Amino acid sequence: MVQVLATDGALTTSDVARPGAVILARHGEPDLSRKILLNAEGYRLWWGTYEGKGLRQGQTPPEGLKAIAGKAGAVIASTRPRSMETAMAVCCGRAFAQDPMFIEAPLPPPPFPGWVRMSPRLWGFISRLWWWFFNHHAGQESRAQAEARAGQAARLVADLARDGQDVLVVAHGFFNTMVGEALKRQGWRCTEDQGFRYWRARRFERF
Repeated sequence: MVQVLATDGALTTSDVARPGAVILARHGEPDLSRKILLNAEGYRLWWGTYEGKGLRQGQTPPEGLKAIAGKAGAVIASTRPRSMETAMAVCCGRAFAQDPMFIEAPLPPPPFPGWVRMSPRLWGFISRLWWWFFNHHAGQESRAQAEARAGQAARLVADLARDGQDVLVVAHGFFNTMVGEALKRQGWRCTEDQGFRYWRARRFERF
């Protein structure tokens, strides 16, 4: 229940509940080294391995993220191992949903010559630019398709939060950003931003 200002200036009680918050969290650090140099084909294989990897051992989930998971009415993880293991770590035994709608947008490398060798981090940055600005998707999901998926994901979590429960999504850095932008277009505001590093989260609310 919320109070609203009536036309005569008096405060009245509305039967419309304020939506809960949507929290978009990035997974923990995956168990795959970035301290190598690769050509385009090597990065394509590296990314395929990365998609199937879980978390590096020895990480401790932030207490704040565990508290968010404990209070959330719904927790959703993408179906990638790194996201599911992160959700398990922050949920402390509590059940959570798994949905492929929240997997990361693809990162196919541009077809640079084989002698061009870079770190996975730099390949990821360049591949994202090529995917975003030049529609290089190599037969995988295009930017337009990913934006449509992000809009669908935003509508899903907004609907789950409609009755006042907080919703925690444990997924991926770039696709979380796309979902966040879709939420903004639907009238939500980012009220807390911890950045894009592992285990970090951004909170969205609608007033």
